[in-house]
Amino acid sequence: MGNQTLSEPNFKLWLLFASIHHKMVSLRENELKPYNITTGQLRMLRIIESLGSKAILSEVAKIVERKLDVISRQASMMEKDGLITRIRDKPKSSLLRLELTDKGQELLKTINSSQGLNEVLSVLTEKERQQMSSALKRVLTKLNKYSTEKHEN
Repeated sequence: MGNQTLSEPNFKLWLLFASIHHKMVSLRENELKPYNITTGQLRMLRIIESLGSKAILSEVAKIVERKLDVISRQASMMEKDGLITRIRDKPKSSLLRLELTDKGQELLKTINSSQGLNEVLSVLTEKERQQMSSALKRVLTKLNKYSTEKHEN
C-alpha cells in the first residue's frame, strides 16, 4: 500500500523535474544562440576548464556520463570551431588532452552567467537554494547508486 500511495506524488515530481529541465535548457539555449554554441558545448568547456591539465577525453566522458566516441566527436567539432585544441601527450600516444583556446576562454568569460536563470531562480531565498541543492544532491546520489546496482545485476 505504501508504494501505491507514493507512486502518484513521485510521478508528479518526475513530471515537474522534466518540465523544469526542459524550460531551463530552452532558456539557456536561447541565450547562447548569438554565440553559436550549444548547452552541451558550454558544459564541456566548463568541464575542460575545471579539469585543467587533467582534461582528457575519457575523464570528460565520465563526468558528462556519455560514451567516449560521442565526446570524441563533440571535441572534434569544437576544435574545428576553434574553441578547444586536442593535444597528444606523446607523439604516438592515443591519449588526447583537451585545452581551451583563447577563443574558448573568451567565450566562457562572456557567457559565464545566465541572466534568465538568475531571474527565474531569484524567486528562491538563499536558504531555499541551499535546501533544494541538498535535496537534489541526495536524489542524484541515490540515482547513481541505483543505476550502478542495476547494472551489476
